[in-house]
Amino acid sequence: MQKISLNNTLPKVFAGQPGIRSDVWLKDVTFERGKKYLVSAESGGGKSSLCAYLFGYRTDFSGEITFDGTSVRQIDIARWCEIRKREIAYLPQDLRLFPELTAWENVVLKNRLTGYRTEAEIRRFFDSLGIGGKTDSLVGKMSIGQQQRVAIVRALCQPCDFYLLDEPVSHLDAANNRAIALLIEEEARKTGAGIIATSVGNNLDIAAEEVLKL
Repeated sequence: MQKISLNNTLPKVFAGQPGIRSDVWLKDVTFERGKKYLVSAESGGGKSSLCAYLFGYRTDFSGEITFDGTSVRQIDIARWCEIRKREIAYLPQDLRLFPELTAWENVVLKNRLTGYRTEAEIRRFFDSLGIGGKTDSLVGKMSIGQQQRVAIVRALCQPCDFYLLDEPVSHLDAANNRAIALLIEEEARKTGAGIIATSVGNNLDIAAEEVLKL
């Protein structure tokens, strides 16, 4: 996947609202593979809706969203499965980790499906994010900030053309934010992947080519 395009797109819940000021909604916007984007929003501005649209979870929008010219409304289930497995690595805001499993088990469960990373690579990711000593900890007993870092490692355990990250550092301080940004930028650079990161106030510390406001 080389391009994700939005053309006059708007969540249906916003229909009829006057004076919408946004760099994304009701505009023509293209996210290109290999580039880095920050999407900032006020609470309720639709950033999680945007992510859900791009990952195929929801279609309650007007206008058009296309992947390399193909409307997402025309993509069948089999193709969505392929996109989610190999083309878009998604970090949802609610993380969707299994609290009854350890940090290591949560990550390895994903990696068994993809076969993308070696054990040594995964351990390096844990160490670089300061949670190398937490691999055997139950996720349900970890702090939210630690859970976010586990979810980042899990997101890195698949090939992709785009990293789609919904508030990836909302519960992290500047040092941990920078560590995550460096790791994601490094992995994206190796494969030529693009980065789309949303935030409400705490931006991922990447050198973005474009900053958009919802």
